[in-house]
Amino acid sequence: MTLIKKPNELNAPTRLKVLVYGQAGTGKTTAALSAPKPLLLDFDNGIHRVNYGHQQDTVPVNSWAEATQVIGEDLSAYETIVVDTIGKMMDYIIDDVDAKGFNGWKRWEKINEAFTSFVRSLSRQNKNIIFVAHRDTRKEGEETVFVPALREKNYTAIVTELDLLGYVEVRNNKRTITFNPTSRNDGKNTCNLPALMTIPTVVDANGAAMPNTFFQTQIIAPYIANLQQRSAAIKEYEAVVSEIKDNIELITDEVSANDFIERIDSFSHTGNSKAVAGKLLAAKARELGLTLNKEKRYEKAA
Repeated sequence: MTLIKKPNELNAPTRLKVLVYGQAGTGKTTAALSAPKPLLLDFDNGIHRVNYGHQQDTVPVNSWAEATQVIGEDLSAYETIVVDTIGKMMDYIIDDVDAKGFNGWKRWEKINEAFTSFVRSLSRQNKNIIFVAHRDTRKEGEETVFVPALREKNYTAIVTELDLLGYVEVRNNKRTITFNPTSRNDGKNTCNLPALMTIPTVVDANGAAMPNTFFQTQIIAPYIANLQQRSAAIKEYEAVVSEIKDNIELITDEVSANDFIERIDSFSHTGNSKAVAGKLLAAKARELGLTLNKEKRYEKAA
């Protein structure tokens, strides 16, 4: 049995991997906890800074061994794992690798392998993963770009695993997030989320918690819906192209070729399927030695 799959045979993901970063105090953790059924892996010991009404089940993590123990437990009650912060998590991974005596290029290979294994283990359990990071800067010529506070040798391996990378900041007294890469911030936006989104206020004037659903309703649900729409569109496209190919196979002469021309608009075209039909017809006509006349009808070549 072949392992090769057609685009229409691929399953659309139902979970996503996100990293949000920004300055301290911009509500990154609170926003991350607005995802569905979250469990917080608190590497930074910062849950006490989150409004009590928004706190969720939490694991205070003090070593990489504790983190790996958690992901081996029964997490069926949770849909989302929030890692706060990824920078501190990577510190624990580095300490664990160093304790095992790795050095040089092998050291960074083992560090990145540990991170990738962690992410994929949670993905296999069908969990959303939201990483929270502090903000750092990177110089690009004369420009200063805001980036997640991560070691450069980890950064590429981490971003490769992500579906979304978002920058949180306060603009005109409003918290915003963008997933678009710009000249002033890194980003990754794989499903055309709005260029700039406002994160709603979730604490009233008296400090009481208000509903906190931003990630669930404005990011995760639209992202999954977008993927499902893409998957449905691919399946629709593959179905019509398959139907066109079957009809092309039935062409044996100029009569059946011209009949196909008359029926070409009757297919349920999507994307560039009509152009594909034209190319396939032209190729079949060449194979049969047919040419188009001035009336755009096929006839036998002289």
